[in-house]
Amino acid sequence: MKIGELAQRTNLAPSRIRFYEASGLIAAQRHANGYRHYPAHAVHTLEIILNAQRAGFSLEEIRRFLPDNNEAGWKHDEILGSLQRKVAEIEAMQERLAQNKARLLEIITNIENRPEGMGCDGNAERVLAQMREGTCSEAQAGQHEGK
Repeated sequence: MKIGELAQRTNLAPSRIRFYEASGLIAAQRHANGYRHYPAHAVHTLEIILNAQRAGFSLEEIRRFLPDNNEAGWKHDEILGSLQRKVAEIEAMQERLAQNKARLLEIITNIENRPEGMGCDGNAERVLAQMREGTCSEAQAGQHEGK
């Protein structure tokens, strides 16, 4: 199929399809007139690329598990390994985000619990001093985990 038909079937701009081709993710044969001709499975391959990108895969990561243009068949072990690594990355990111959220919630609590009569500048110094001292109580951190 020509690039226009592939673009229509995948809702992608022809420039994006050419980008994926230049990146080595899909292949096209060139006709004598210079037109690109894409195999029918290019629609499926582009759908996989788009879904993998939405899931957080880089183009390099996607390239590792897509079938080579010269060989048939999917790389089962590479696909499975890539998916498992991505899940582990997401879990590690979730842990870091949870820790960051707990720290931010503690700072918010410390700012909101400004001693009566203390100005904003003084409160900022107090909160910064607490942060430098690492006075984050485990009880406060535990309060914010469920939120």
